[in-house]
Amino acid sequence: MISSILLAAAETVPATPAWNPTVGIIISISSLVMVLLSTRIEKPLVGPKFPILPISIPTFVAAMAFGHIIGVGIVLGLTNIGRL
Repeated sequence: MISSILLAAAETVPATPAWNPTVGIIISISSLVMVLLSTRIEKPLVGPKFPILPISIPTFVAAMAFGHIIGVGIVLGLTNIGRL
């Protein structure tokens, strides 16, 4: 059984966009920017080293995850203002 509070909140949730190449490009670019910015943190080389980039594997995974969070925020914001 769904609570009446959840049903009331469901009416105010904005529509989410379907995936398309524009959404993928936005999330990819934001993830790439976060990986590039991750080299500026205090200790990017703690843990096993990534063979290609000058960062460690945990730093790479964390930067990609944060890039996805930022990218989803950008996509939802653009959808909310009607630009996407």
